[in-house]
Amino acid sequence: MLNERVERMSDTAAARPWLALYPPWVPAGITPAFRNATEMFLASARRNGAAPALHYFDRTLTFGELDELSTALAYALQRRGLKRGDRVAAYLQNVPQFPITMLATWKGGGIFVPLSPMLKERELRYHLVDAGARFIVSLESLYPAVDRVRSDTSLDHVITTSELEFLDPGDIPSLLRASARTRCREAIDFMAMIREGAGGRVEDPQLEPDDVAFLTYTSGTTGPAKGAMNTHGNVVFNSAVFRAWLRLGDQDIIAGLAPLFHITGLVAHLTLAMLAGIPVILFYRFDPAEALRLIERWKATFAVAAITAFIALMESRDIGRRNLASLTKVYSGGAPVSPATVERFRKATGTYIHNIYGLTETTSPSHGVPLGTEAPVDPDTGALSVGVPICNTLVRVVDPSSRQDLPPGRIGEIVTKGPMVVPGYWRKPEESSHAIREGWLHTGDVGKMDERGWFYLVDRTKDMIIASGYKVWPREVEDVLYQHPAVREACVIGVPDPYRGETVKAFVSLRSHVQGKASPEDLIQFCKVRLAAYKYPRSVEIVDDLPKTQTGKILRREMREREKNRVQPPG
Repeated sequence: MLNERVERMSDTAAARPWLALYPPWVPAGITPAFRNATEMFLASARRNGAAPALHYFDRTLTFGELDELSTALAYALQRRGLKRGDRVAAYLQNVPQFPITMLATWKGGGIFVPLSPMLKERELRYHLVDAGARFIVSLESLYPAVDRVRSDTSLDHVITTSELEFLDPGDIPSLLRASARTRCREAIDFMAMIREGAGGRVEDPQLEPDDVAFLTYTSGTTGPAKGAMNTHGNVVFNSAVFRAWLRLGDQDIIAGLAPLFHITGLVAHLTLAMLAGIPVILFYRFDPAEALRLIERWKATFAVAAITAFIALMESRDIGRRNLASLTKVYSGGAPVSPATVERFRKATGTYIHNIYGLTETTSPSHGVPLGTEAPVDPDTGALSVGVPICNTLVRVVDPSSRQDLPPGRIGEIVTKGPMVVPGYWRKPEESSHAIREGWLHTGDVGKMDERGWFYLVDRTKDMIIASGYKVWPREVEDVLYQHPAVREACVIGVPDPYRGETVKAFVSLRSHVQGKASPEDLIQFCKVRLAAYKYPRSVEIVDDLPKTQTGKILRREMREREKNRVQPPG
């Protein structure tokens, strides 16, 4: 196995107090052994081509097969005009065609553009136009949307495929029983492209660390979605960090719980598996029962996903009858994690959920709780620590107004610098210069660092509630609500109040398998005895479910919009 050269950082322990919290196997700094992500994959494929690379439901593809299939597709794409720097979009669920297309794009010198399969026509058109994609690989079921926007984009070639590919026709999993093959007019079949390129030879495009690997689109909560330019250097570095942080070895297996179009799925599933030479389990889309079955079936050891995925696993009736003993390395990121939910999961499975934190702009993690360590809880806010900065990383907490550094214990904006920070956004120089200044990423997240180097997120600046002149952070109220045994998920927002300016309102969904239920009045009283008078919710609304992104992050902005429209109906 090719190992990264370890570098000891020159900074003193006082400058980076968190280094004292690193376990012995995690170095302060890492220099990756590869220039680009393709080299990283090929090293594993050449070391052991017969090793499993993907478990798609109950079917396995080896590293050798993944190499052969992606080379064939790269050759076919080049025959149809793929050139260095061209963008290839993927409009797919978690299927083998996703990593095959990703690798083929890189082998052909292109830039991979992962798109959420939940995008509607207007959004799809925007992403394709913004990226300037010339090729797209789409599920057959999503092809009508592609067909309707195609003439408005720079697409030259549309390739379609099915989630039923790579499966035995006589053994279709229950999750795909309703799936059917569809002929798509004016589209090329994915497997026909593979056959066309079989045996073809592709020249190494000699991609450098600064070349863009992914255009990963942000959620667009502060305006139109922006394509973060995750470089090959970013991707290779954070893949190496994940491997060191998790102490991954040849016996590890990754449970692919996160969607692959998201930076977590791209790096913590696919490129991590490619570097470590271990398999990742894919099963089309997240389904709690199927996830539990396949974790047991393949003896998965590592999983990372939004906390809502782990809540869904706990709510599944199958959790008690599945053997999850192999799953010892569990992490959650992308959304706030409450201490109560972590304890509930440990009680259900025996496994502790480690926090991890990062952004699309940090190519997955910038902070994480060291494996085997339990994160402390901030005594002031009740927030569970998101961990400590990863290898090679500098982090500051600054005053949002003056931009001056704040001492430990003071709340401000978190700014980050390191090899995982993207150079900017695709064709958006103004937005890039605003977010990234002299290499420092201004995250927009509010938090603090304690004296030991643990970091705590309080909330996003824009989510803060001002009630009677007091600042209320929604996450603190949500963490208290999660302590109630009947609460499954919670979302807290500020709503207009004629006396207080704003007041606190909570939307709550309840657990389905608990004795007794909770009324809004019960939950208000529960918070009242645990929070200061200005913090507890004056109103609680019970809902069946809360709106989420496909990555599982609860959409506070949608709840704010719903409430606004309810109070001030349009027209």
